[in-house]
Amino acid sequence: MTRGFFYPKTATGASSLIPPPPWHYSGDLLTIEYRTNPDRVRELLPEPLELTEEDPGAVALIWADWQSCSYSRDELLDPVRSQYKEAFVVVRCRYQGTTYSRCVYIWVDKDFAIARGIHQGYPKKFGSIHMTRPHPYGPAPKLEAGARFGATLAAADRRLAQAVVTLREPSDTNGFVNGHPMAHHRQLPSITGDGQALDELIESGAKSFEAGQAWTGEADLELFSAPTEELARLAVREPIAAYFRQVGVVWDGGKVLENR
Repeated sequence: MTRGFFYPKTATGASSLIPPPPWHYSGDLLTIEYRTNPDRVRELLPEPLELTEEDPGAVALIWADWQSCSYSRDELLDPVRSQYKEAFVVVRCRYQGTTYSRCVYIWVDKDFAIARGIHQGYPKKFGSIHMTRPHPYGPAPKLEAGARFGATLAAADRRLAQAVVTLREPSDTNGFVNGHPMAHHRQLPSITGDGQALDELIESGAKSFEAGQAWTGEADLELFSAPTEELARLAVREPIAAYFRQVGVVWDGGKVLENR
């Protein structure tokens, strides 16, 4: 008998790239919302997902600096297994009259985060992600009016995005684009090359959520073209707002909406 939630499966299961859920996350989120051409959002929504009627071109580009762990929390005492960063792009969509958020692009800097994405339906790829961290002492920005945060994203040696966010005031929200349950596809091509061995449309979201005070402000965001990336197709037409918030999240599965 072999054990392990994910590959590689071994006699003990200790080599598994990821442990079973629930997964616990603590992180800093830097969110930039803007409007793009709605046609560019539509082309990223496979059937049966549809554009939202309200603000269909709204996009959220989010940088996140995470510490994550399983139920045991052992990873927090071995930080190479818990700390990682990611940058991801979220749009909204409709399915059978319900509004969902959907991650259409995402880059991470650790292999265990990619494995979790395969399970959750996130289209994760390797990238280089950096963002300014707040700190109450020294020159790092504090969570206060006028504080400035930088963020960069690169993949395959190409810069894909860079931003500077300036906080203005406390906010009641952390934006609206990434504020719904996620509608994702879990897909695995058949080994015969004919169709999909796994093809599920699933819903998932936080089992529990807690957060500190959100701050809002303005962002200076630039997107860049690259040979194997398409983020720049979601070009900025109009800025909406930027946000900073520290959060805690627990993820523990989802439900199947369609199994095709």
